[in-house]
Amino acid sequence: MATKYMDYRPGFAQVDPDDPIHGELMEVNIGPQHPATHGVLRLAVDLDGETMVKVVPDLGFLHRGKEKACEGLGWAKFFPHTDRLDYVQPLINNVAYAMSLEKLADMEIPQRAQEIRVLLMEISRIAAHLIYLGTSSIDLGAITMFFNTFKERENIYSILDAYTGHRMNNTYVRIGGVYADVDEKVEGMMREFLDQFPARVDEFEKMLTGNRIWYDRNREVGVLTPDQARAWSLTGPNLRGSGVEWDLRKNEPYCGYETYDFDIPIGTVGDCYDRYMVRVEEMRQSCRIARQALDRLAHTKGQDVLAEDRRYVLPPRGKVMESMEELIHQFKIVTDLRLPKGEAYACVEAAKGELGFFAVSDGTASPVRLHIRAPGLMNVQAIPLLAEGRLLSDVVAIIGSLDFVMGEVDR
Repeated sequence: MATKYMDYRPGFAQVDPDDPIHGELMEVNIGPQHPATHGVLRLAVDLDGETMVKVVPDLGFLHRGKEKACEGLGWAKFFPHTDRLDYVQPLINNVAYAMSLEKLADMEIPQRAQEIRVLLMEISRIAAHLIYLGTSSIDLGAITMFFNTFKERENIYSILDAYTGHRMNNTYVRIGGVYADVDEKVEGMMREFLDQFPARVDEFEKMLTGNRIWYDRNREVGVLTPDQARAWSLTGPNLRGSGVEWDLRKNEPYCGYETYDFDIPIGTVGDCYDRYMVRVEEMRQSCRIARQALDRLAHTKGQDVLAEDRRYVLPPRGKVMESMEELIHQFKIVTDLRLPKGEAYACVEAAKGELGFFAVSDGTASPVRLHIRAPGLMNVQAIPLLAEGRLLSDVVAIIGSLDFVMGEVDR
């Protein structure tokens, strides 16, 4: 009788189902309460010994109906809800949502506001990558790295607290620009952070890049080919880690990114290690962009940070306190903001990939539709592709390298 084999994945272990040691599968639940799943994610895993035969992600534990909520809240009141999507990069979420509304309104944004947005997005990108680096490291036993990365992230939170008044959930971007200008104190804090941070990244690399345990746990684990990455709609560091040079800041620039000088790091193998290397280099490049944005702010000092289009932009706070007409104007925008009839899609290069908002308006104060293109969802759906056929211990490295936040995935 010919031997039958279960070919879990090409190039991986083949198991004889008639072998008394193999063939009987055990189902194991990883999550939803598990630190290595990076949120309330459940993986239903069928194991043959320690080999993962089948991996099924189970989503929805954090579903809050954000897109539907926008239809009832209105355009302006939905801004704080964007903070609660990928909550480690709230300001990037703010910008992406604002851009979709500004596209609907055909609004031009002041130069200084664009520069502040770039600065905030790159600072937020660094904070998000620090979360990735710290959590994925501690998942694999590198405890020291967790404390070092969170110390730097705390410095970023102090800057954002001084500028926006909030450490998290900043809600500081507005339709037409940003809420307020950057003052000298915040500018000084940012420069101090950007001056010392590249040296800290070098220290991170000394601890991890050449570390034999880190290398062995990540190298040739979770390999994603360029064709697979495209087919599964992966973007961001996961796509670039597979060798595809695609970054919206370069390929479809927004906020004036085409005028900034920076490089796009890409990988060669497409494994967990390459995705790690891409994110480390991206932190250096974000520092480089943020410095350029700060230098440009010195030349646009005193310019507006909000558009002049009073149909959609809130009046200055001082005028609201002095004029009944301006008070009524503010009330109308907050409670009854009406965008032109039509539809618009705007996207940004977020820390985890392409984050987009598709907005549909019928000209009333009630949005017809809002759809969020969350990169984390695409990242989660790639878990079975990378995990099946690997050992159970590899799933921790794979989840960490894909980098997602379930608040954005489930919405």
